[in-house]
Amino acid sequence: MRFSQDFAPPGADRRPGRGRAGARGPLGILAAALALALALTGCGAGTDRGAPATGSTPEAAADRIEPLATTPRPQLPVTVKSADGAEVTIASTDRIVPLTGGLSEIVFTLGLGKRVVARDITATFEQAAKLPVVTRAHDVSAESVLSLKPTVVLAETTTGPAEAIDQIRDAGIPLVVVAPAKQLSDVGRRIDTVASALGVPESGTELKSRTRSRIDAVRESVPAPAGGGGKPRVAFLYLRGSASVYLLGGRESGASSLLEAAGAVDAGKASGLTKDFTAITSEALAKAAPDAILVMTKGLESVGGVDGLVKIPGIAETPAGMDRRIVSVDDGVLLNYGPRTDRVLSELIAQLYPQDGADK
Repeated sequence: MRFSQDFAPPGADRRPGRGRAGARGPLGILAAALALALALTGCGAGTDRGAPATGSTPEAAADRIEPLATTPRPQLPVTVKSADGAEVTIASTDRIVPLTGGLSEIVFTLGLGKRVVARDITATFEQAAKLPVVTRAHDVSAESVLSLKPTVVLAETTTGPAEAIDQIRDAGIPLVVVAPAKQLSDVGRRIDTVASALGVPESGTELKSRTRSRIDAVRESVPAPAGGGGKPRVAFLYLRGSASVYLLGGRESGASSLLEAAGAVDAGKASGLTKDFTAITSEALAKAAPDAILVMTKGLESVGGVDGLVKIPGIAETPAGMDRRIVSVDDGVLLNYGPRTDRVLSELIAQLYPQDGADK
């Protein structure tokens, strides 16, 4: 979900009312549900007309990172400007601690995974699985981080609490804050920022080019609307059944860019929702009138799968609910906007257009 890089959409403040490394993110209202989400196991998924997810290639591949072919050699020291305004000098990348799943994804894909000594709980891909976790729910444990003697720490503006960030910096550890991703245009910027901080700007350029070309290729696979019809309207729902959190994404949810790249219309945004998320109501859903619903796998599981989803008031009355047209993508990668976004987009297209797009 931060989704940015974790289990909360980009920019989410995962701890409402708590400190963090930078300005408050737009999705603070989601924070209380995140720890509960991580306790859920399994993936409930559905696709067009209630058919179960078929385990498409993009979904299977999303659990692994594909590093660049050549392992880079960092050119250090470097001094970079952190997103919170600090000037940070990095003299060693021997022991890297990325504090979000999205940042971990970039570091590993750059070819520096062997230098990573810890992970945030939202780094769910296979290569990071055995690393020690240095977050409790989504709060950083400064003591855990410092015990691993990192030479550089990467955080986001939503990382917190602020006391933990201050404690790490007060210990003399270089800590670089990276602005979160909210749309496709942020992919290259984040890769460049991380690569520069780690002294491998050329690898960053290579990864940025590879990622952009792959995303462009997938975008070309979007099928034309069947029978000359319009683009499908897709509502992005944030669900955490255990916490009774049911939210409809609007313009700032982080999903619009991805949906539009898949040839769809963000139904929440198109219905006039200008905020990040709003509570689901029958009226809001009727106005959005989605043809399909996009959810994260753990969110879908938390409400009892597709059968449970359509029991949420207002869902069954939408075109998507009547057709049971549900698109489900893994929480840990959906809105990362990083090196695996082409796979996410490919999976989204395959589920949105099962007859025309599944094999693209």
